[in-house]
Amino acid sequence: MKKKFQNPESLVRKQVRSLNEYIPGEQLAVEGLIKLNTNENPYPPAPQVLKAVKDATDARLRLYPNPTAQKLRERLAQFHNCEPDNIIVGNGSDELLALATRAFVEPSAACKEKSKTIVQYFYPSYSLYPVLADIHGASKNPIKLNSDFGIPDINELKKKWIFDAALSYITTPNAPSGHGYSVKELEQFCGLNSGVVILDETYVDFAEENALSLAFKYPNVIVSRTFSKAYSLCFLRVGYFVGNPVIIGAMQKIRDSYNVNGLGQIAATATLDNLDYYRHNFERIKISRSKLTGALKELGFLVFPSQTNFILVEPPIYPAEVWLEKLKRRKILVRWFNQTGIKHYLRITIGAENEIDSLIKAAESILNEK
Repeated sequence: MKKKFQNPESLVRKQVRSLNEYIPGEQLAVEGLIKLNTNENPYPPAPQVLKAVKDATDARLRLYPNPTAQKLRERLAQFHNCEPDNIIVGNGSDELLALATRAFVEPSAACKEKSKTIVQYFYPSYSLYPVLADIHGASKNPIKLNSDFGIPDINELKKKWIFDAALSYITTPNAPSGHGYSVKELEQFCGLNSGVVILDETYVDFAEENALSLAFKYPNVIVSRTFSKAYSLCFLRVGYFVGNPVIIGAMQKIRDSYNVNGLGQIAATATLDNLDYYRHNFERIKISRSKLTGALKELGFLVFPSQTNFILVEPPIYPAEVWLEKLKRRKILVRWFNQTGIKHYLRITIGAENEIDSLIKAAESILNEK
């Protein structure tokens, strides 16, 4: 007797069927495209890093990599003046953000203690956070940032923020605005939270200060870092968390085996041996950021202060979505978010000097259209 199969959609969890998935920036295959929409470093990895990766493309490719990225963790521990047990390495920091949700948050349907089911975050910020909560079946507590993208005053937060929530994400500096937060205000905030707090420092290499010290001062605080944005390794996907060994150890228990590829481990380790090269490029990007900010302001754009490798702008005359298309027709790709509170803005990655010049000329051309 022939078996009658169910509708395939009915085989999918209800939670997943209704999920609004994370939408990454466009990846267009267009010759001559200037790609300023995904915050990649416009400069290549250090020559020594490229050589290390090329030299590793040998018989080792048939073997599994070190399962805990031990050598990389040792180098990171040396770099951050801590122990390897303070560090977990992931397939990009996104994997670790997902692991944290699984490790520290109870699904709403399985727990009567509400605070243990809550993932909270400020918005606008990284749009992956609510997706991770929804995948896990957790409750969400999004809190709106101030109009300048600053964190609300503590007295105001006490009305809405849940200080014993299982997991709280803070992107610092903020994305998509580029707004930087001081260690002083972050410490005041972290000191009030009893659940796990992740300070997502994806863009910290372009900022005025970092909050890594808080990961060692507070046992519930984790600092998230990545080799993607600042260190030109997006293609290899390497990120890491720094935190209390007990918290980090819990995540080690549930990570995938061999979760970080061998070439990524080698490239990231070599990167730590060539930091002067990257620090020089950080300064180049900051100079270009200042140049672009000034030029766009002269053209009538509202430009928010940034401590990242991108800027958030409100363009003149046309809506942001129209600017997106006009720039795309000129082979320049920037980011527009169709989200409440930021749909009037464009996020523009700081590219190489010639790319910034091209963007400025394109903006002038659009404003001169008849």
